[in-house]
Amino acid sequence: MKRVVCISFFLSITIILHGQTKVWTLEECMEYAVQNNTRVSSQEARNKIYTQNYREAIARLLPSVGAEVNANFSFGRGLDSETNTYTDVNSFSNTYGISSSLVLFDGLAGITRVRMQKVSRLMGKHQLQEAEDLTAYETMEAFFNTLYYCEMVDLAQQQWEESSRNLQRTRRMEELGLKSSPDVAELAAKEASDSYSLTRQKNLLKIGIIRLKEKMYFPIDEDLQIAGYDTLELIAKTEDSPIDIYKHALLFLPTAQVADASLCIRQLSYRAAKGSLLPTLMAQGGISTGFARFMDGSEYIPFSEQFRNKRGYYVGFSLSFPIFDGLSRVSNLKRSRQELVIARNEQEEARRTLYSEIEQTVADMNGQADEFYQADRQEEAMKIAHQLNLRKYEEGLVSAIDLHTSANRLMQARAEKLNARLKYSLKKRLVNYYKGEPFIGE
Repeated sequence: MKRVVCISFFLSITIILHGQTKVWTLEECMEYAVQNNTRVSSQEARNKIYTQNYREAIARLLPSVGAEVNANFSFGRGLDSETNTYTDVNSFSNTYGISSSLVLFDGLAGITRVRMQKVSRLMGKHQLQEAEDLTAYETMEAFFNTLYYCEMVDLAQQQWEESSRNLQRTRRMEELGLKSSPDVAELAAKEASDSYSLTRQKNLLKIGIIRLKEKMYFPIDEDLQIAGYDTLELIAKTEDSPIDIYKHALLFLPTAQVADASLCIRQLSYRAAKGSLLPTLMAQGGISTGFARFMDGSEYIPFSEQFRNKRGYYVGFSLSFPIFDGLSRVSNLKRSRQELVIARNEQEEARRTLYSEIEQTVADMNGQADEFYQADRQEEAMKIAHQLNLRKYEEGLVSAIDLHTSANRLMQARAEKLNARLKYSLKKRLVNYYKGEPFIGE
């Protein structure tokens, strides 16, 4: 009997846990988005290509080795490989060879390509981090927008419930002769307006969830519920200056690192283009042997003996000078020079954009802190004023229109305070990111 009770208990707990919908925190949403974003997976594929290019550039510095086998059937007049004279007898011959070559000097173009591919691989890592950070930030922004709509639904629900209670109270007071029908009509209009506002906020919440799913690459047919955010977060201005944050961000921020790496790649590409104008010195070496016989049935030296006796070795050097190749090298050099100018301009533009973003983010964060405290004072004042208007309305000292107006002002103050708080949280996370704190905790 005890065993049956225990099994039933665990089954019921399992069913309850299975039926619960997961509540996603901000960190979980960002991690899910990074893991499933196609932008990130595409960059990971590019990084693998960069790694292959780097290995290939290193391998090109090593000697190249090749082997070849040839077989020839001669009919009619041909050259006797043994006597080096012409004969009219059909013959068969084949040769074997292994050769190797090594570039001794090519204007350091090969070494420069290795360095360039190494920097490309490093740039790929920064690009991957940049893609992950951008994905995390876009998800965080959508999360805060959705959270705003969630809070607004709660505020609209509270306002609608208050309007409903006031309407019911006014109708009872009308029955007692304490209120007139215009007061009832005004509060009925207020209740209908608040009901519409509640419906509208719910629709905005649905749209916010859809956009959050889009940023997360979350399955559209599955429900997504998000957790609340810490409302006890200390709201204060930052004392750090934008220029100090910017100087520090240049050392580690992926955006700045990608711009620096891109410039370095263009510089190395320009060096490689200049190196291609210099002579190329190569060393070659190899070994060869062969076998031959007449096809008339006459005797011939065995294959193993010919293979051994005809073995030969060679070593050589070649020096090539680029004189004219359709201006391809010169054009490549000029093209690389202009690409280097473009890369310098892009680096400067990226840095100026980064500083502008940091300065604007710091200003937004400090501005939202001021707005929050102003909105907090405004909400407190509006709350007291609305409570007084409720009492005055019950005593017949103010009209329903005045009560309607004070309720709307209180709702607006609460919405502005909520908006300032969430925007401050978003900008604070972004400022901390510029200061070196990742969006997703390591």
